[in-house]
Amino acid sequence: MRLFWKNGKPAILTYILLVLALFFFRDDYQPVLLFLRKYIFIILLSGIVLFFGLRKFRKTASTGGRLGILGILLVFFGLLYMVGWHFKMYDYMKTYNVFNHLNKVEINELPLTQNERIQPLRNIFSMANESVGETKDVSLPHLVRVDGENKWTMAIQPSEKYTLQQISDNTEEVFSVSSTTPFPRFSSENRIPVVFSIGESLKFSRNTYNAVVQRFNPWMLFNYEPGDVFYMKNDSGKWVEVVSLIKWKGFLFPYPTFGGVMVIDNGEHDINDYFERVLIGKGSYISPDEMNNHPYLTRQNTLSEKVSRIQAESLKFLGGFSDPLPWNMETAVKIPDLPDDQNEQPFVTDFDFSDTDTNAYSGLYHWFGLEPVGDERTSLTFSVFIPADGTDKLYYYDHAAKKQGYAGVSAMPLKVIESRKEFDWTVNKPVEFRPYIKDIAGRKRMFFLGTISAIREGSDNFDGSATPDLALIDAEYRDVIWIDVKHPSQWDKTVYDQLNEAWRSSEGIGYYFVEETKDIDIVEQAIDSVLAIPRVDKNAEEIERLQRQIDSLKSIEN
Repeated sequence: MRLFWKNGKPAILTYILLVLALFFFRDDYQPVLLFLRKYIFIILLSGIVLFFGLRKFRKTASTGGRLGILGILLVFFGLLYMVGWHFKMYDYMKTYNVFNHLNKVEINELPLTQNERIQPLRNIFSMANESVGETKDVSLPHLVRVDGENKWTMAIQPSEKYTLQQISDNTEEVFSVSSTTPFPRFSSENRIPVVFSIGESLKFSRNTYNAVVQRFNPWMLFNYEPGDVFYMKNDSGKWVEVVSLIKWKGFLFPYPTFGGVMVIDNGEHDINDYFERVLIGKGSYISPDEMNNHPYLTRQNTLSEKVSRIQAESLKFLGGFSDPLPWNMETAVKIPDLPDDQNEQPFVTDFDFSDTDTNAYSGLYHWFGLEPVGDERTSLTFSVFIPADGTDKLYYYDHAAKKQGYAGVSAMPLKVIESRKEFDWTVNKPVEFRPYIKDIAGRKRMFFLGTISAIREGSDNFDGSATPDLALIDAEYRDVIWIDVKHPSQWDKTVYDQLNEAWRSSEGIGYYFVEETKDIDIVEQAIDSVLAIPRVDKNAEEIERLQRQIDSLKSIEN
């Protein structure tokens, strides 16, 4: 035993255990590595100042000199905190870095919207939770493309209230609900049986975050973090779990970008799965450059909203580096977040760019409606379209430069409330005003499509309705048009019926949506008229003459 300790074998054993701990528990300490990566410049600067300050402190003999050095250090770190965190200059510089490295494209024509989704996200979430049992939870819904259609997909997973199920059970079903129907059904045909041994609510190495981080190589441990989790079909028609990755770039004020995805296949949990998860994690990494090789990931929704939000916010620097500062703000903008809306921007929307002069694809985008920074200013300054599949582009339309005077998202709730004063607006909330852009009466017109959601007293969540009240608000004329949720094909006609006189008097346009007789109607009318002509009997006159003779003979006999 004495020789064992003398030879230093316990130290070797300690080192081995430490290395094993670093390997097996990398998902637990990875947030620390990521923190060091995000604030590397500030940490190095603070470390250098502290090192030389303490060195000077130790070499100074006088008490007054030492107190002076301590005072300087306190002032330095106090200013660093005030400027960097209290006044948010660190975030300011980070956002400016995003702006400088962003591939911005200004467009001169708005794209049309297509495949309008009827229900807001939180309505879908509440209705899905109403359809599962006590020991099950539903993951946050995401709008993705499945079999050529836009659908809300979410996992039916073990509830976080029951730890035993989180440890032992799998995710065994996925909801896949159409986003374009006013009647979302959470029954058997939309409840897909598919087993995932890795899930968002599962414990330990079976948790999605842990499994993905375990899959990272040493370089990725410092630079990547998992983002949103999506459920969709791959090119073979099999359901997969797609985890959006956030990559941090830069040394001075690092900033987040799209870092590709980690794809986790479905499958049962077995012993091989266990060793793979514990040792090297789960998932297949697909970088942004490789995503074009996988058609199911193109024109899809795989971008983390954390990335798209900072990209949209960075447009406040279009007027220059100093423009967003408090004494300027001539063109500074913000992302408006409504207090009663439980789903913040972006709103994932399907756009058709085919009739614009850009090379942008038609499909899913993260849309933002940016407004001036002032609380009292609610005009629509920019419409921002960020490709939801992570394509390195940002398209923006400058409403302010074109002096269109459109009302923004922040102005919409009051417009809706004013139009229906009979509603009890304490429990009914107009939410999620997503864009509705259509070619009506001779030109493209922009509306906001809002849904009225109810909140049960004592609850923090919206209660979904299969037939919600919908309102379209004209961004230019500010008028509210209540539309029939069950007949989307009639929405444009309803809008025209309500606003056509205002448009004609203001814009001098002609008449549209004029009812014309269809060819089939003419044919039917012709057939009906032919059938209405009585048939002519050639013997009718002779029969009538003989009948008169018979009648006259009978009268003589009488």
